[in-house]
Amino acid sequence: MHGEFKVPGGKLVVVDLDVQGGVIRNFRLAGDFFLEPDEALGTIDAAVEGMPAESDGRTLAAAIQKALPEGAVLLGFSPEAVATAIRRALQRATGWDDYEWQFLHPGPLSPQMHLALDQVLAEEVGEGRRKPTLRIWEWASPAVVIGSFQSVRNEVDPDNAEKYGFEVVRRISGGGAMFIEPGSAVTYSLYAPVDLVQGMSFADSYAFFDEWVIQALKSLGIEATYQPLNDIASPAGKIGGAAQKRLGNGGVLHHVTMSYDMDGDKMVQVLRIGREKMSDKGTTSANKRVDPLRSQTGMPREAVIDRMVETFRALHGLQDDELRPEEIAAAEELVRTKFATPEWVGRVP
Repeated sequence: MHGEFKVPGGKLVVVDLDVQGGVIRNFRLAGDFFLEPDEALGTIDAAVEGMPAESDGRTLAAAIQKALPEGAVLLGFSPEAVATAIRRALQRATGWDDYEWQFLHPGPLSPQMHLALDQVLAEEVGEGRRKPTLRIWEWASPAVVIGSFQSVRNEVDPDNAEKYGFEVVRRISGGGAMFIEPGSAVTYSLYAPVDLVQGMSFADSYAFFDEWVIQALKSLGIEATYQPLNDIASPAGKIGGAAQKRLGNGGVLHHVTMSYDMDGDKMVQVLRIGREKMSDKGTTSANKRVDPLRSQTGMPREAVIDRMVETFRALHGLQDDELRPEEIAAAEELVRTKFATPEWVGRVP
């Protein structure tokens, strides 16, 4: 069995092993990490050899940590990373390069249509009718997109939302509210089989899905990092946040909204958030722009998106695609029966 795990912001960990009689045999660790002393590599191999194949990640990591010689230095990886690679090998996880990734970038769509497409496309990938896909969003109108479990009245000022023309919609993933005006944000979704993140914790899978965009932002001169659980940030503050939903049919939806150039004053009027949260989003005054991508790159929004797509294509391959008529029809039906209904939007009043 073979397993790999790219440590977010770190190095690649590779393991090969057999399972004989319910225990791990012939275990070998490799990768582009740094390890001192050299002998510690054999120590890690010996620590894993003979462990029960059903051992969970915590047990594996603890055994590796206990076996390490005093003063051992692990750079770019950790015992937990080795444990993740082992669990991915045992569960026969796939990698990015095992798939032919598709790319969708349709024109502006209504907020409800975006959310319906997220559900439809994740279901299609889970059922095997669509290859794993990256989709870039374009917004036709302003919206506040609240998380699946958020309270409408706690998150949104209805009078100011109506005053400024913001529609309130609810997505199927958890997390916090998104404040969107056309051209103010960069939003993307990934639709993937759950096999791609087999053996990973939810926290690891968030960072794993967004490693490519961290690389894209760094290529634009942004000192981007991933901050657990679901934030993309730089020294200047928060850039964006991720959310994820795993479907029962084996599909995974992972989507991210990053701020390109938002109106901070309008945001605090429409969203019920205080100055502390504004500071977390990269500004100390509601009268300032929340513009990490624009101010830190000096580039048009379209150029930032182009670099993101180029980076993904270079790393994992990407074939241009279009929405299929049946996918559009299914999304339109979901808008009618779910995403545009008061029952769904207000399911947590």
